Amino acid sequence: MTSPGNLATDLRPNLSVPDPSALSMRLVHRAVSDLRRGTPVVLRGPEGPLVVAAAEVVGARGLAELAEVALAPPVLLLAPVRAAAVLQRPVPQGQGAEEGAVALRLPASLLDPAVLRSLADPVAERLLPEMPELTIIPALGAAAIALAKLGRLLPALVAAPVSETAALRLSLLAVDQADVMAYPHHAATSLTRVAEARVPLEDAPDSRIIAFRAADGGIEHLAILVGDVAALLAAGGAPLARIHSECFTGDLLGSLKCDCGPQLRGAIAKMHEDGAGVLLYLAQEGRGIGLVNKLRAYTLQDAGLDTLDANRAIGYGADERSFLVAATMLEQLDIPRVRLLTNNPDKLAGLAACGIQVLGRESHKFEGNGVNDRYLATKQDRFGHLLA
Repeated sequence: MTSPGNLATDLRPNLSVPDPSALSMRLVHRAVSDLRRGTPVVLRGPEGPLVVAAAEVVGARGLAELAEVALAPPVLLLAPVRAAAVLQRPVPQGQGAEEGAVALRLPASLLDPAVLRSLADPVAERLLPEMPELTIIPALGAAAIALAKLGRLLPALVAAPVSETAALRLSLLAVDQADVMAYPHHAATSLTRVAEARVPLEDAPDSRIIAFRAADGGIEHLAILVGDVAALLAAGGAPLARIHSECFTGDLLGSLKCDCGPQLRGAIAKMHEDGAGVLLYLAQEGRGIGLVNKLRAYTLQDAGLDTLDANRAIGYGADERSFLVAATMLEQLDIPRVRLLTNNPDKLAGLAACGIQVLGRESHKFEGNGVNDRYLATKQDRFGHLLA
């Protein structure tokens, strides 16, 4: 019989020390949420703390809060490629611009929500200021841009040096530069299975869908298992695998601007024909820039830019995805080796670098439809896709 003392011990809550990476992820996740609401946050780093607010969404209240705690006049932080477009001239080289952010000193008259949004968004009406003073903020600037990108916001922020004591008076959230930069790695490696179900598909009746969620509680990634992958692996084989970034417009609506829909359905059908396979459906819309920014990029493409230059004009890289997410999911599924269904050599290299055995590449080419011909040519000519 259990004694009262033992019973009390048994019912005592687990007070083990929390995982510090999980705690830092939650803090960064909260900071991203505040930015998306237009609330300033404090970013700590060796260069001293900055108070930052997203230029895309900050309103009069957020600007007033920022001004109340700022120790100097605010600047506009932009990704270097976006700064070059705003200034209509190249950003000076050799100043760490590629590793940081470009800081534009704006007159007080331009610290207005509508003007700031126009400077952040290449699709908005142009309201170009006179040539402002330009400086480079290296590490802390890069972290500020990274924080905006985590929120799928335009990488443009109003920023100023701040006293943390003053920021505490307004209950502004503070987050460390190192935690922001480590967030993508921690989010990818903390993925765990949270739900699964048998879901017969039109092109693959013997299919299951498994959902994965990171420790920050953010958006889920999905794995679609076709056939008996475990049996194939046990027999020494390697299943077909595809890394597929979600595409609302192509996968769901049948957009003609890309080839995502045919690639998704074609991959599932090919896995069914092959007997087994796994499709990793990743929440990385628009090569990691998010749906809203992808729509902005489409507008720029209609104006003449290709898909790569449109992403850069917004302030994002050509491809912002992390294939560590896919590798972690394969590890969780006990799939150590695959034959990758792709035209993208970066996916081959990315999986291999993360410890997954890639035993071969299967071509996954679909012909153009008259609307996406230039898009397909750009993927081959500028992204190096293997479409032969």
